Amino acid sequence: MSKRILILEDEPALARVIQDYLIRDGFTAEVYHDGTDAVATILDTRPDLVVLDLMLPGKDGLTICREVRAATNLPIIFETARVEEIDRLLGLELGADDYICKPFSPRELVARVKAVLRRTDPKAEDGAPPRLIMDDATWIASIKGVSLDLTRREFQILHVMFNRPGRVFSRAQLLDLALPDDAAVIDRTIDSHIKNIRAKVKAVCADWDPIRSVYGVGYAFEL
Repeated sequence: MSKRILILEDEPALARVIQDYLIRDGFTAEVYHDGTDAVATILDTRPDLVVLDLMLPGKDGLTICREVRAATNLPIIFETARVEEIDRLLGLELGADDYICKPFSPRELVARVKAVLRRTDPKAEDGAPPRLIMDDATWIASIKGVSLDLTRREFQILHVMFNRPGRVFSRAQLLDLALPDDAAVIDRTIDSHIKNIRAKVKAVCADWDPIRSVYGVGYAFEL
């Protein structure tokens, strides 16, 4: 049975695109444009994952997430045009499993849906890639319960890619997003950090390399 995704998005054109891409990848996708009855709908229908816009008429996404989280742990991905860090942190503290900032690629959202379902589905198939856990509170990245012992910079770089699976980041982008306060770091230093991350992953899971190198461009985290 295909996984059922509930999309709460008040822009009909965007909601339709998201729905089409999810259906194309084998999901069942339902769309709602108003937040007023969203909590009741989610709790009554119990989808496998909710794609939740922060800015909804009737009831906003943060309130919906808070109320749903009081009753269930089903996966939630926020989508938002409000990129202020406080909104991101508040959303994740309320229990969202991931967030994506508008404008975004529908393919990236589908990749994130798959990633969150793999992380949260206890019945995931044996052939699925190993589960990487990144704990923002403790700054620990682990596989199969074993810490990778990443440095601060390594954790920040991996965390940026991990939250956007499939997206290719240039070295300059990784510097800006992961190490904005490290003015002394040059972009080629990213290569050294990636090499160290790969070595630490391999020490725990010898047959898995989650980082894809794109010649002349940069790096991406692959599921």
